[in-house]
Amino acid sequence: MKPYTVVEKAVGETPLEAIKRWRRSQPNITDEPIAYAGRLDPMASGKLLLLIGDECKKQEEYHGLDKAYRFEVLFGTESDSGDVLGLVDWQKPVTVTEKSLKAAAKSLLGNLALPYPRFSSKTVAGKPLHLWTLENRLDEIEIPTAHTKLYGLRLLGLRTVSADAVYREVKEKIETISPITDESKALGADFRRKDVRLSWQVWHEHHKGKAVQIATLEAITSSGTYIRALAPELARRLGTNGLAYSIHRTEIGRYLKLPFGLGFWTKRF
Repeated sequence: MKPYTVVEKAVGETPLEAIKRWRRSQPNITDEPIAYAGRLDPMASGKLLLLIGDECKKQEEYHGLDKAYRFEVLFGTESDSGDVLGLVDWQKPVTVTEKSLKAAAKSLLGNLALPYPRFSSKTVAGKPLHLWTLENRLDEIEIPTAHTKLYGLRLLGLRTVSADAVYREVKEKIETISPITDESKALGADFRRKDVRLSWQVWHEHHKGKAVQIATLEAITSSGTYIRALAPELARRLGTNGLAYSIHRTEIGRYLKLPFGLGFWTKRF
């Protein structure tokens, strides 16, 4: 058996839950330690690289892998988490066109400097950024910037859908998470879902009967790129706000960028 494997993490699963699910299907390795390399947020799905046995000791060697994602951006709405599992706000929407989207996507290519999402595990002054956020103490620190590289960003489609349909889908996504009852995680308990549900309910009351725009894109990025930060930045460059409506990781490996916009995967997991 290889010292690693790749599993498909589902929306609503945590990486640890994905590990437990895979372990149950592999009774011959019940005593082997398993770790993941490159986490995925609860609302994200797709490829999750698992290290098995002694390979867990080499975890840092896997941290620099490139990634590819297929993701959606909901325009005219933002959240404090950058995805649907957050408290939302909105503004008068700006009509987005395929032409303007392609231009904005092109402007993002290359070296990328985006602030870490407020709900992330990035450590600031010895404490994860998400704890600073939950404690309402962000004014005491400077949110750090993630310096990464965007090798490619391609528009796959732009559609207009009813806000009612969006609300139904968001509610379903939020409920895919198993209840979190661990007392050690009392701050921001259960992903704040009580408040998040109410926030989306207010959003729906305001948008009822209206239509919203959602774009589907494909990105190839270096390690450390948050799609939850990229989606709002793309919207900002279009003169509106936005959030990551869905995130699906499609590739993990080494990507080689060539001149003239060409490139290929030199290694895939």
